[in-house]
Amino acid sequence: MATQESQLDLDAVDRLLVLCEEVTRATPEGARRFIEPAPGVLSRAKSNQHHIVFGRRGSGKSSLLRKSASDLTIDRRPIAFVDMETFKGHSYPDVLISVLIKSLYEFKLWLDSAATAPASKKTFWKKLYDAIPKRSPFNKEKTETLSTELDNLIKDLELQLSKPESSEMQTKHLVANEQAAGVEVLVDGGVPGATVKNKLTLGNKTAGSMEEQSKYVSHKVEYLHQNILRFQRFFKKLSTLSDGASFLILDDLYHIRKSDQAKVIDYFHRVAKGNDLWLKIGTIKHRSQWYQHSDPPIGMKLGDDAKEINLDISLEKFETLRDFLKKILSNLMAETPPLTIKGMLNPTAIDRLTIACGGVTRDFIGIFAYSVSQARNRDKDHHRGPKIGAEDVNLATGDYAPLKEEEFKLDTDSERTKLEAAFKKLVTFCTEKSRCNVFLIKQKLSGPIRDSIDQLIDLRLIHPVKSRVTLKKGTPGELFEAYMLDVSQYTAARKVHEFQIVELSGGEKDESIRKASLVYSGG
Repeated sequence: MATQESQLDLDAVDRLLVLCEEVTRATPEGARRFIEPAPGVLSRAKSNQHHIVFGRRGSGKSSLLRKSASDLTIDRRPIAFVDMETFKGHSYPDVLISVLIKSLYEFKLWLDSAATAPASKKTFWKKLYDAIPKRSPFNKEKTETLSTELDNLIKDLELQLSKPESSEMQTKHLVANEQAAGVEVLVDGGVPGATVKNKLTLGNKTAGSMEEQSKYVSHKVEYLHQNILRFQRFFKKLSTLSDGASFLILDDLYHIRKSDQAKVIDYFHRVAKGNDLWLKIGTIKHRSQWYQHSDPPIGMKLGDDAKEINLDISLEKFETLRDFLKKILSNLMAETPPLTIKGMLNPTAIDRLTIACGGVTRDFIGIFAYSVSQARNRDKDHHRGPKIGAEDVNLATGDYAPLKEEEFKLDTDSERTKLEAAFKKLVTFCTEKSRCNVFLIKQKLSGPIRDSIDQLIDLRLIHPVKSRVTLKKGTPGELFEAYMLDVSQYTAARKVHEFQIVELSGGEKDESIRKASLVYSGG
């Protein structure tokens, strides 16, 4: 049998693999390759509104936010992009002060470059933003004045950050006093506001001096409260200078401690309010706390204070998801001619890639790259043919699994043991009991099992399949949700007798999952 010609043998494939590695890292340059996951998402992300952008790792949160930052900069809108992973492990209030410093520093960089760079400076604009601004540069003298003011704010914050968390300060002053004779004076040493009085008796009066000692603890938190007006005034001036809004992007909020997230958001929300500063926060939904219902409330409440942008495209919308992912891959191949999707992959491979990635863009590209290696390393006369096939994708998914496992460890921290145990139970249920890659849970399920399911979705180990399912033989009106176990967890189980793989691209999917045997209760 003659060897069939294959695009997999071309040198362009090596360039494509390098490109795949590059695009899986979120960088400012990556904004040029941004593809909108749904109409209107980018416009919303650039609007004068607070937004929290939700999405699993690799879903495109950073790409959307960086594209927004790029477009807003071209429009000469003041912008600061802060990667919150930098402050992983920092404790409050130092984490807030650190984020403030970084935010103001980024605004200063913007003022010192994009604010006043003329449109004629095409090398600067084309290299960084691939476009030329239409708005005129800001007034240079006023911009420099505001930049200097900002520099002073940053230095003040850096000084505060270097101080110990609390310190005792004491003030003394003398005041004249006159008291009736015989009055007893009590001294409460060390108590804030305590008063020490020395008396002299003159007839029926007591005349003399009074020494007041004020002793208190000066906290960094108090500094932040006392100086919030300074930051508000700065952004009001920035709004006046730019004749419009400013934007602060806090990407990957989930990297800082969950207990501190709402407090950090709350402070920036107070600074922003009424000063034409808009917050864009990227994070993983069930690993974040953006609002605390307390007295007073802390953070931003969705619907009231901020709007939600959700980038997760469910497998429930399989065709939409597949077309979106194909477009991403096609655009990458356009940079490495003569490669094409049709020339490199069988149709079944694209479907399997879509399922294997669970709708996560970065996983789609990563598993595709591993699939290329699988297909290249086998004989082209193999029964799978000269293109990437579904079996190559299955094997590649197993190779890709350790990367997910490593990110699972990085993201779970103190909850790791609990989530590992919950996931192990789920895998055992699917591979040994129900023998199916899809499982069901009750829509009304709450408590620890629901919490674990939500977090395992965000960690890309299970994937939503259908939001509303009824059983063929079940209680009337009882609704379930369907989820799929990540392909990497059942590649070996596929060989087990009677293990059912529900093909999400097939028309029989809805009927095949309406079984009571697929209901998972966590036991």
